[in-house]
Amino acid sequence: MQGRILIVDDDRGILDMLTLRLSKKGYEVQVADSADEGFKMLNKESFDAVLTDLHMPEVDGIQLTERIQDSFPEIPVIVITSFGSMESAVASLRAGAYDFVTKPFEIEILRKALERAVGNAKLRKEVNELKETVEESAAFQEIHGSSPAMAHVFSMIEKASKSDASVLITGESGTGKELIAKALHQRSRRGSGPFVAINCSAMPENLLESEFFGHIKGAFTDAKDSRHGLFVEADKGSLFLDEIGDMPLGLQPKILRALEERTVRPVGSRQEIGFDARIIAATHRELGAMVEEQRFREDLYYRFNVIHIHAPPLRERGRDVLILASKFLQRFSKHNEIEVTGFSRKAEQLLLDYHWPGNVRELRNCIERAVALASEKEIKIRDLPERVQNYKPSHVIITSNKPQELVTLDEVEKRYIRRVLDVTDNNKALAARILGLDRKTLYRKLERYKLT
Repeated sequence: MQGRILIVDDDRGILDMLTLRLSKKGYEVQVADSADEGFKMLNKESFDAVLTDLHMPEVDGIQLTERIQDSFPEIPVIVITSFGSMESAVASLRAGAYDFVTKPFEIEILRKALERAVGNAKLRKEVNELKETVEESAAFQEIHGSSPAMAHVFSMIEKASKSDASVLITGESGTGKELIAKALHQRSRRGSGPFVAINCSAMPENLLESEFFGHIKGAFTDAKDSRHGLFVEADKGSLFLDEIGDMPLGLQPKILRALEERTVRPVGSRQEIGFDARIIAATHRELGAMVEEQRFREDLYYRFNVIHIHAPPLRERGRDVLILASKFLQRFSKHNEIEVTGFSRKAEQLLLDYHWPGNVRELRNCIERAVALASEKEIKIRDLPERVQNYKPSHVIITSNKPQELVTLDEVEKRYIRRVLDVTDNNKALAARILGLDRKTLYRKLERYKLT
């Protein structure tokens, strides 16, 4: 189909003739015998272009064109004018018409005018969609992917951005938890406010308390000046607490109190300071298991975990691996001014097969290295790191009819243990529970299979 056209004319003979001729040219045609009827149809159905006569009773073609431009500026209008009436033609263009044809007209001239109008409308639509895609991509920061797992993440970001509830982002290291936090902040009503981030595993407890709550001058040896803590710095914005699973147990009740009271007391001070910040927390640890083991406060866990967003590991994102790899390749080839344009098929397949224990972070480093070492315009297997080149998949083919694809029972057990460790982010206690082993037995098998 060439396009969907609405023809508006009070002459039934003209409508029938144009419907027949344009239908033969591949257009889907709808007709209206008045401007008012045509405008009503535009409100109910979608069209790629409108063809209207100039002279009609009550509302003429120029008035209809003006209405369409006000309500449906993306739909091009072609006006049929009288022969030699240049004044009418100019008036129609000033009203916003895309083009005009004069009576009597040749159907081929009209067809070309419609072809140009429909092509222009489709191009404008594609440009607008591209702008929306760019804007959406910018709003989601550096997060890319089209897998169902990532579609769920995008959906959760959209929903969570509409409230101020605390958000807990979980996922393995390197899955982009901070990018999700930034996207959530940018799309929320606090997007114009500060985004303050801190890694809870990066400093000792005494310094961490000062970072969170601030301190007054002279509170401790190096406190030469008073300073606000991160809770206050994030006022009217978002505070991102990364790796909360590593937060010292002694600090946790103070954090809980700050979240409940929405006030903090700087170290060395007796004064409470209020703050208005949204709390976004992230961890790669199993907080539920830590709560059971009394290594993380249950009440603080529920305070963080109002809305939960899980960042899926790269191995569960299917062909997102190739989307991300292409993005990284473009970035590094442009930055280093190296002409590398893509991947060989075998390299692509290996990228898909590899289990990516380091997730997106590992993929990024892998592509950066490959671009730097590439001797051709395509990334080959030899350009990838040895661990990727030498990778053997953890899955075992048990239905194969080829003897060379079958492996020993020891190899099956070895690969399965490695797979469970990958999924649990090397959490030995959780892996042992999944495998139905006690810890000593698991450690013996790790030693035996050299998986330590």
